[in-house]
Amino acid sequence: QLQLVESGGGLVQPGGSLRLSCAASGFTLDYYAIGWFRQAPGKEREGVSCISSSGGVTNYADSVKGRFTISRDNAKNTVYLQMNSLKPEDTAVYYCAARGGYCSLSVDHFGSWGQGTQVTVSS
Repeated sequence: QLQLVESGGGLVQPGGSLRLSCAASGFTLDYYAIGWFRQAPGKEREGVSCISSSGGVTNYADSVKGRFTISRDNAKNTVYLQMNSLKPEDTAVYYCAARGGYCSLSVDHFGSWGQGTQVTVSS
């Protein structure tokens, strides 16, 4: 069974940085596009960023462009989301998900999800 585990969340002040990790077990990430999503209280889950299986294609939501960077290390079976210049509106539970197809920011395109990691941006 595909299993994804997110880590790296926490409490950070506005303007700060965090790096989230998405580690896979039970399968190799090499053949999967990976997406990062987030869900704030009372809001729908939204796509944040995605990376293709090769790492050659990345995509970002407009709200995080220029601040977040997605990357992958297939040797470590892990995908990362570097988040800089964090804002209070970035506060949410962040999830990673895998799909055996092209990069996408659509929640409906992903079927294998992690449990999420909380990111709180507050002074």
